[in-house]
Amino acid sequence: MDKEQPCRCHWVDLSKPDYVAYHDNEWGVPVHDDDKLFEFLTLESAQAGLSWYTILKRRDEYRKAFANFDVNKVATFNEQDVEKLIQNSGIIRNRKKIEAAINNAVKFIEIQQEFGSFSKYMWSFVDHKTLVRDINSPDDYLATNNISDNFSKDLKKRGFKFVGSTICYAHLQACGVINDHANNCYRKLQIINQFNQ
Repeated sequence: MDKEQPCRCHWVDLSKPDYVAYHDNEWGVPVHDDDKLFEFLTLESAQAGLSWYTILKRRDEYRKAFANFDVNKVATFNEQDVEKLIQNSGIIRNRKKIEAAINNAVKFIEIQQEFGSFSKYMWSFVDHKTLVRDINSPDDYLATNNISDNFSKDLKKRGFKFVGSTICYAHLQACGVINDHANNCYRKLQIINQFNQ
């Protein structure tokens, strides 16, 4: 009864349905919604030094802990909220990462005010068009590139924290700014065709 599995990127662990669903439905799909972008940025920052799956399986807990990623609410979190979050076993209890998420919410709003949306700002780094990369083997994947370097540098200049180039590259991949699906992955062409790249 099982249909034959379509070809997917090599890094997808097929034994983890939530990981497969993330790859199939979200990873690499162009995101222009600021709420979603704030969610991804917060989760990517929390990932620093950890595996993405460690964060992915805690995503629902992060949603609850960070006001459903409402950037305006998170920006108002205070020291009391930080202490409460540090006691929350559903998320990564790292004070610096928690404080960074709150700090980044404030800076995220500043970018929205300056550019009209965080999406417009972020997509300007690729001239508002997805960079489709040629991925034939695991060796073709990058940890950073000049786009993530520039994005990271500018975010840091604006006061963001936990936004090194590697984190920024992962964020740009997740949000479809960079399409890093393998050439033989069934999602690569679907996404390209859907978004007229």
